[in-house]
Amino acid sequence: MINKPSEKEEEYFKRLEFEKLRKIQEEKEKKMKEEEKKKLKELHYMKCPKCGMDLQEIEYKNVKIDKCFSCEGIFLDKGELEEIVKREGEGLLKKLSKIFS
Repeated sequence: MINKPSEKEEEYFKRLEFEKLRKIQEEKEKKMKEEEKKKLKELHYMKCPKCGMDLQEIEYKNVKIDKCFSCEGIFLDKGELEEIVKREGEGLLKKLSKIFS
């Protein structure tokens, strides 16, 4: 004779199955987001955010910055502005504060 599972056992196994399916779905979503992020990076990497043309890396005060020769935009990565300010000294800060105030 086969014992019929109790309601608690059924509930337990249903919960396990639900958690398994939820984890599978989360992994699928994570993988899709990573793939989408990778595709977007490939589309936009080293492209000017203003005009869409290719950016060229140039060196300024031993800091590599990105320049668009189409619209003449200059774009800095994280930490590059601080590095340039450190190398330029206080004069640059005065110039920038005039521009942005």
